[in-house]
Amino acid sequence: MLYSTTPAHEKRRLFRERLASGELLRFPGAFNPLSARLIERKGFDGVYISGAVLSADLGLPDIGLTTLSEVAGRGGQIARMTDLPAIIDADTGFGEPMNVARTIQTLEDAGLAGTHIEDQINPKRCGHLDGKSVVDEDTAAKRIRAAVDARRDPNFLIMARTDIRAVEGLDAAVDRAKALVDAGADAIFPEAMRTLEEFAAMRAALDVPILANMTEFGKSDLFTTDQLRDVGVNMVIWPVSLLRMAMGAADRALDTLLDEGGLTSRLGEMQHRADLYDLLDYEQYNHFDQGVFNFTVGR
Repeated sequence: MLYSTTPAHEKRRLFRERLASGELLRFPGAFNPLSARLIERKGFDGVYISGAVLSADLGLPDIGLTTLSEVAGRGGQIARMTDLPAIIDADTGFGEPMNVARTIQTLEDAGLAGTHIEDQINPKRCGHLDGKSVVDEDTAAKRIRAAVDARRDPNFLIMARTDIRAVEGLDAAVDRAKALVDAGADAIFPEAMRTLEEFAAMRAALDVPILANMTEFGKSDLFTTDQLRDVGVNMVIWPVSLLRMAMGAADRALDTLLDEGGLTSRLGEMQHRADLYDLLDYEQYNHFDQGVFNFTVGR
């Protein structure tokens, strides 16, 4: 009922404990607070909040147009809806090192369990598009050091994302990742790895957790959780998958409305009203008002 009863600092502590175990943690991307609750109910390990999803939700491309307040506000709405840890995409940190520091404390206050800061230049672009550019190693390291220095809860995960693989190759990505760990990163997000062997090379070079991005229609093959676990990956995200599924279904539903004048033929594809009310924990609101849940939803 209402929001998560687990405080943010406790979510972070439990998350860091699980991450230290070496198991593979699965983070589907939530596109709104309700989908985060569904992710928890299905038994996943955490919730991912994608910058691409947040910008798309506003009708904008993923090129750094969203603001810190927009990202933190939506991230907080999603994080408070579940007992799972929520990791959020902070792009390049919304500015220079002092801005990165403010970003970290703002995301902590919003109840997030962690974030990642990337080494692209501004304006950034989706990590699986061509034409990316990255900052020099010193600038990238300064972003991470600023993030670490600003952190107040030591369990808030600060992950460094590097996009240099697509620009300069795997060896450069390994070198950049090492430098970012030296700057204080708790984990590494090597973007746009192309093969399992590349993930294995990153794993062999680093002694911190690494994350795999299994986004559809991108540079990476879509590996299974078993494949990623076997090469030592610790976290996997599917950042835009649920949004793509939902928008695909919405597109087909609108076509059906145009063609058939109604949606009777698609009722079997919809979440039933009873399932929605169950996910919302509707009945528990009777604790406050006995007149709230005084009905039966038939199937």
